[in-house]
Amino acid sequence: MSPAPLRIATRKSALALWQAEHVAGLLRALAPGRPVELVPMTTEGDRNLGASLAQSGGKGLFIKELEQALSEGRADLAVHSLKDLPVLLEPEYTLAAVLEREDPRDAFLSKRYNAFKALPLGARVGSSSLRRQCQLLHHRPDLQIEPLRGNVDTRLRKLEEGHYDAIVLAVAGLKRLGLAHTITAVLEADLCLPAITQGVIGIECRTDDRSTAVLLDRLNHEATWTRALAERALSRGLSGNCNLPIAGYAEIQGSMLRLQGCVGSHDGQRLVAGRSEGPAADPEALGSRLAEDLLTRGADALLKEITQGDFS
Repeated sequence: MSPAPLRIATRKSALALWQAEHVAGLLRALAPGRPVELVPMTTEGDRNLGASLAQSGGKGLFIKELEQALSEGRADLAVHSLKDLPVLLEPEYTLAAVLEREDPRDAFLSKRYNAFKALPLGARVGSSSLRRQCQLLHHRPDLQIEPLRGNVDTRLRKLEEGHYDAIVLAVAGLKRLGLAHTITAVLEADLCLPAITQGVIGIECRTDDRSTAVLLDRLNHEATWTRALAERALSRGLSGNCNLPIAGYAEIQGSMLRLQGCVGSHDGQRLVAGRSEGPAADPEALGSRLAEDLLTRGADALLKEITQGDFS
């Protein structure tokens, strides 16, 4: 009797399918006698590309259908860009593993200008990320940040057609799709701190599915897991909402973990930033401590103001 296949729930976008196929390949190598199948599906976030993420309900819209497939037994695991996965999961689901992190930085793409600092006054920059918007405007308040939705090919086409002077995308996604050659320059963290867990592939399963969880644990990359725990604890301490302009980035140095974080206003005029260091053995405590520090220095009032407004 053949073993039951491992079924992977995934979105249908090119990047999501690449990530799911990558995980499928790792699982086939890990359990060569067991079939692995993809279960592609269209999420609410994919169907509602006309509205900004802030208007449509945030990045959680990209995972609801995948989690429903887990709950109904139509899939055994779901593969996500971890930055899209809320930091507060329902008890029914668990983050079982993360893969080694790709480059977490943001990419600057332009047909006319070779660097962010070369953009002229009033340049049009495409991005639907409030995190990117607040940081870029903090450095360049003259810029016009305009909405940019759609899959990667659509965004690149809009740049090619001249709708924007530049656009900003994640380096990791471009690399995974074989599009690294489209990157004009990379934005370093002192200009644009990455999104929480940007560049990390996360694998989710049902909490009560111990056999799948044990198998997935063999794929887990420990250093990335440690960094992800710190960053997600920072986000959780600030709000738990992955659609707010919150950034965070953790690095391991020996036995220590260094974590940077920031929260900004939609217009970039206010930016509360900080960093902390602690033992890598206790990443969540570090994330919580930095969140508390940011909140006491003004992030609390800033986040309340943002959640009560409409900055789409």
